[in-house]
Amino acid sequence: MKLLIIRHADPDYENDTLTEKGWKEAELLSNRISALDVKEFYVSPLGRARDTASVTLKKMNRTAEVLPWLREFHAPVYDEKLGRERICWDFLPEDWTIIDEYYNKNLWHMAPVMKKGNVILEAKKVFEGIDKILEKNGYVREGNLYRAINPNRNTIVLFCHFAVECVILSHLLGISPVVLWHGFCALPTSVTTLVTEERRKGIAYFRMLAFGDISHLYIAGEEPSFSGRFCETYDNFDERHD
Repeated sequence: MKLLIIRHADPDYENDTLTEKGWKEAELLSNRISALDVKEFYVSPLGRARDTASVTLKKMNRTAEVLPWLREFHAPVYDEKLGRERICWDFLPEDWTIIDEYYNKNLWHMAPVMKKGNVILEAKKVFEGIDKILEKNGYVREGNLYRAINPNRNTIVLFCHFAVECVILSHLLGISPVVLWHGFCALPTSVTTLVTEERRKGIAYFRMLAFGDISHLYIAGEEPSFSGRFCETYDNFDERHD
């Protein structure tokens, strides 16, 4: 089976919808996704993801199931430096890279800040959520593999957000989400594609064929949004630093 994870289009965070550019991106994305034979669509409950999905769904005359755990990953932690709560998936490199646990797929949530915030509880909701979708479609989690009970070539599409996408990938591929959160960036309307490989009968693993693919934008001559990135050089104050 194929699993497509799509980040929402260029966001208007204040109103939880899309910018004018975002709606254009969503339209270009819909041209790509509507050409596929998709078995099931799932979507985050947040407006920017639902609006992105709506363009594709309308074009295909389809609906998507809304799943609460597909919302942007929400597990706030307390930042001692700032003296307030903050999101757990955006730390400065000089802060997170010195903590060995963050590089370990089994220990990342045991780092003091993450442990105090009980971040693993929210992560487990995502782990369990994606496993339910896969089980429904014939693949049952066993350890770090999936038992192919009903192997198939179905395509499943998730419309969601970058941070939760990283948590899904961490579970499927056995990578610390902290490394994914800080070392990867899925730009708006990007498509991440994973496919099962059943090299021995009944035993499946997911391989990533593409991460953050925005070829649908490039084909149309549309520049990708900057949302999700930080300044390439410190002296560029037109790009965000925090």
